[in-house]
Amino acid sequence: MRIKSIEHVQLAMPPGREADARKFYGELLGIPEQPKPPQLAKRGGCWFESGALKVHLGVEANFRPARKAHPAFIVEDLPALEAALRAAGVAVKGDEPLEGFHRIYVDDPFGNRLELMEPA
Repeated sequence: MRIKSIEHVQLAMPPGREADARKFYGELLGIPEQPKPPQLAKRGGCWFESGALKVHLGVEANFRPARKAHPAFIVEDLPALEAALRAAGVAVKGDEPLEGFHRIYVDDPFGNRLELMEPA
C-alpha cells in the first residue's frame, strides 16, 4: 500500500466568514469556488477548486489559525500576484531563498499561513 496523491487540502476558518474566504481565495488567488455537496453545505465553509488544486475551508467553532503548518501553492507570475495582494492590503513576507523557486508567505483572512511559490 502507498499514498499516491493529495485529494484536497482543508484549512479551518471561523464561523460566518465565507464572504472573506470568497474574496481572498476566489477573487485574489483566482481559485474558482465549487458548490459543496448539500449534506456538507449545512456545515458552512467553502470549497475552491481548479483541476487538481482543491482547497476546502471548513468551519471550526473554536478556530485557531495554522501559523506554522501551511500548504504551498505553485503560482504563475508571482510578482503580479504579490502586487495584487499588496494592493488589497495583504501583508507579504519573504523567507530564506529556496533553490529553484521564488516564494512568499501570506496569511489568509483568518491568519492561516500560505506559501506561494513560482519555479525560477
